[in-house]
Amino acid sequence: MSTFNIDHAKQWAKTSDSLFAQLIKTLWFKIKTIEMPNIPFVFKLLYLAHIVLKQTIADVLRILYYTPLFKSRLRNNPKQLYLYGGLPVVIGSLDIVMGDKVRLAAMTTISGRAVGQHIPQLVIGDNVGIGWRTSISVGKSISIGNNVRIAGDCYLAGYPGHPVNAKLRALGKPDEDSQVGNIILEDDVWLATGVKVMPGVTIGCGTIVAAGSVVTKDLPSFVLAAGVPAKIIKSIEGEDHDQF
Repeated sequence: MSTFNIDHAKQWAKTSDSLFAQLIKTLWFKIKTIEMPNIPFVFKLLYLAHIVLKQTIADVLRILYYTPLFKSRLRNNPKQLYLYGGLPVVIGSLDIVMGDKVRLAAMTTISGRAVGQHIPQLVIGDNVGIGWRTSISVGKSISIGNNVRIAGDCYLAGYPGHPVNAKLRALGKPDEDSQVGNIILEDDVWLATGVKVMPGVTIGCGTIVAAGSVVTKDLPSFVLAAGVPAKIIKSIEGEDHDQF
């Protein structure tokens, strides 16, 4: 039976008022809702075994496979690199230097602009945490200082990838040099979930950018910024910056 006929039969069983259709629908619902008897002691042991086995396999892969593979892509050999969830994606020609004690999620994507003779440079300091689904697009240079925290779904947009001119985009032309800019995150910066940082931006030491913000201009040190575009909400000069 073709896929179309199966879909048609499912739709008929859902919508028909016939006794046969109602019977099929009732039986299918009972089949879908079958459950195993709940035996707490047994399934708690199974759950514990599942977690231990899953974590053991993940740690073995991380130590013996993912970390050595990723380090082969770096210019240096950082200590205590922790890759959680698998292997980050690195695309394009890119020179990466990474500090010690960096924590990097598997779904991080790092790319380098493939235009011109310049090799894009990414420098990451010590004790940096980069969360899930964050993208780092290096046009010329991106510098991430020590103790920086970058939450999930963030985007450091050093280059856009496409030109502004629609005709050039349709022809598949790359972005222009005027669209590319360096990004600097100084020490102790914290980017909350979903923050976007545009080309040419420097964020000063200890500054926090609230979730969902888009940073289009430089931000000074020790401020809380939020919004689209991001604006300074208040100074955090008196806060304990060693916590970040």
